[in-house]
Amino acid sequence: MFETAPPPTRRRLGETSWADRLRGLAIALGAGLFLALAGAFGSSDTPFLRRLIYWVSMMVAGGQWGALVGDFVFRRGWFDGRLFAQGVIITVLIAGPLSVAVWVFTGLFFGRPISLAELPWYLMSVTVVSAAMTAVHLLADPGLRETHAAPEGAAPPRFLERLPFKLKGAEIYAVEAEDHYLRVHTDRGSDLILLRLSDAVTELEGIEGARTHRSWWVAKAAVAGVERGDGRAVFTLKNGLEVPVSRTHARVLREHGWY
Repeated sequence: MFETAPPPTRRRLGETSWADRLRGLAIALGAGLFLALAGAFGSSDTPFLRRLIYWVSMMVAGGQWGALVGDFVFRRGWFDGRLFAQGVIITVLIAGPLSVAVWVFTGLFFGRPISLAELPWYLMSVTVVSAAMTAVHLLADPGLRETHAAPEGAAPPRFLERLPFKLKGAEIYAVEAEDHYLRVHTDRGSDLILLRLSDAVTELEGIEGARTHRSWWVAKAAVAGVERGDGRAVFTLKNGLEVPVSRTHARVLREHGWY
């Protein structure tokens, strides 16, 4: 698979990687186990195995819904770089529909009448848990990671060994996460490889660059121009591709002399 670079396009926060999804699943399973052990929200009278199934099911399902909501907010750049504001809007969008789902599922799971009078209590409970889980996910984000130019005589970056034949010897401009694949942008076009972005950044050590955003790594030498506005920045690369820079990363990269 080989193609020329796509036409320049402004892109917001990218898709959630498999690493993010696995981390989210681990957090949901751990939270479900904790809530079951604690007998949270009046579930302590229920046999442990039953409430473990209940809480793990709730947290995994809620985590999947939360991931969709988070992607929706991130892709639109809402409150980019302002974690508290992002956390509030994500929590609100998660808790509303999820409260109704939990209210109905709980009644069916425990064989109890589904009373409308209980819905406000479920809304409060789901909002509290959603806020806590959202905070954990936002604080667990890897944030800015930089790579550095190799000293003279050092071995080439390991990432170069992964390039397909037609891109061998090309200058790497950027690496973009596309779900569980990466699109490598070079001076000879672009191609997809199967790898996590976090692993790619580790293997790109030896090329001066940085993650500009949770789904992009950019080589500093590939930046041909920058457009700034509203606290954000957009890098234009040598091939005309426009790469988004999150608000938080824009500040750090500016301090590090990128623009």
